[in-house]
Amino acid sequence: MPIKPFQPPARASAAQAIDLPLKLRLARLTNGVSPGSVSMAFADWANHLLASPAKQTELGQSALQKWLLWLQYGHHAWQGECPVCVEPLPQDKRFSPPEWQSLPYAALAQAFLLQQQWWSEAMTGVGGVSGHHEEVAEFSVRQWLDMASPSNFIASNPQVLRETVATGGMNLARGFANWSRDALAVLAGGRPRGVENFVPGRHVALTPGKVVFRNRLIELIQYQPTTPRVHAQPLLIVPSWIMKYYILDLTPEDSLVRYLVGQGHTVFMISWNNPDGTDRDLGMEDYVQQGVMAAIAAVQARFPRAAIHAAGYCLGGTLLAIAAAALAAQPHNPLKSVSLLAALTDFHEPGELGLFIDEGQIAWLEDLMARRGFLDGREMAGAFALLNSKDLVWSKLVHEYLMGAQTPMTALRAWNADATRLPARMHGEYLRGLYLHNDLAQGRYRVAGKAVALSDLRLPLFSVATENDHVSPWKSVYRIQRMAQGPVSFVLASGGHNVGIVSPPAGPLAHPQASYRVASHAAGMAPLDPQEWRAAAPVSAGSWWPAWSSWLAKHSRGQVAAVAVTGLLADGLPDNAPGSYVHRM
Repeated sequence: MPIKPFQPPARASAAQAIDLPLKLRLARLTNGVSPGSVSMAFADWANHLLASPAKQTELGQSALQKWLLWLQYGHHAWQGECPVCVEPLPQDKRFSPPEWQSLPYAALAQAFLLQQQWWSEAMTGVGGVSGHHEEVAEFSVRQWLDMASPSNFIASNPQVLRETVATGGMNLARGFANWSRDALAVLAGGRPRGVENFVPGRHVALTPGKVVFRNRLIELIQYQPTTPRVHAQPLLIVPSWIMKYYILDLTPEDSLVRYLVGQGHTVFMISWNNPDGTDRDLGMEDYVQQGVMAAIAAVQARFPRAAIHAAGYCLGGTLLAIAAAALAAQPHNPLKSVSLLAALTDFHEPGELGLFIDEGQIAWLEDLMARRGFLDGREMAGAFALLNSKDLVWSKLVHEYLMGAQTPMTALRAWNADATRLPARMHGEYLRGLYLHNDLAQGRYRVAGKAVALSDLRLPLFSVATENDHVSPWKSVYRIQRMAQGPVSFVLASGGHNVGIVSPPAGPLAHPQASYRVASHAAGMAPLDPQEWRAAAPVSAGSWWPAWSSWLAKHSRGQVAAVAVTGLLADGLPDNAPGSYVHRM
């Protein structure tokens, strides 16, 4: 099938101006998901199911069997202990509290879990349905089922009923107050309560440093050394541009930047500008050239005789891999090593995030971006919330709106609410080029008009994945070992996309259950099967940060005397970290 080239989203035409109000309202209801893409998935499923009497018979038999199992469970449960019909998935904790183990609530939970199991059978294995449509339809049904869970309603949740009796209904009054505040904040376009206590430069992003370079797209921060001597090779970190950089410099207790500086590394950090409508035509090429390449050149200007360690987090890692592959074809490569943290380079299986990406979905987003010239980060955040709706949506409903409690704001949650906008051109290019067509892994991605190949990466590579990552599934992150032609040290850390990366080794915010696996292989020598790699890699308790710091030190050439950092003095903008771009709303 021919690849559809990217068409820059034009400014809204007169016809689009008529359509846009309806599409914007629908987007708010669907968290930015295209209704057309979802309806096409269900149409594909329904048409093939109607033409599959064998599957219909199988589902009918399964429904009858589950009904009889549930009746049998209810009959025996009244008489004492009875084995459950179905166990919830390991990550599903909704029905684990003791209140759910007695009737009638245990029977309600079993009925829901049996229904959930039946719908999973119904939505999968229908002959003729495309794989993408099957995944979209099954995911959508799972969202509706989670919405209808008995844990979400007062009358069917024994924990809520107990709290209501104990407090005389005050939990519901407090819950209504919580809901009212959140609803008003959403209607006013405001931010969640409590984020005012986590302002960059005052409460978070506190590691001392200076802005040493600035252009339209980035500010480059160099952090002040805290040790008398530092490693000779500096470290440049490229964070994702879809969120603010300071997830890697939160509070002093969980700042990766502060930890690295304390280990004697000279750290540079890119802080991306928050684009607006005037930046609508910024594309991926701009993010490569004005972002990563410009930052590398600025670090070279300060350390002209030292090769650079470069690290990228999430999509920042993808962007770094693109730039590193382009630089690998040059006679003099300025990079010493590459580290990729929870970063995809092969998008063949991008996990559940890929459910939101097809031609219809991208066209829908481009229509939404046509008038404003950007995608608002809050619209994108809604799609991310759907990936883990049990924890991010419905558990909040129960905890805050039914139980009347308040979830304390944390630095990580406040950062998550500090979303950025995405330029229209760039967003369409990276969705089509990376997620939809997988151009980078296929060797078709072009930088400065020339195709780049990840097989050109022959530098030492340190790649980190996290076990419970919904954004960058670890088995997909693992594929870099099949493409890069240099030695690779691969780490599989516990936790998810954010918590697994922000994992301090000590202090009050250290995760007591944190662990990681690490193994190093020469080019092409890692097992093809990621599960085989996992089974062979030894488990180490604690954070993976010390292992990375040691790896960076191993690939550096000695130490030099530390020198105080001087910032920009000419353009009138602040030169102290965290700079000015991080404050742009």
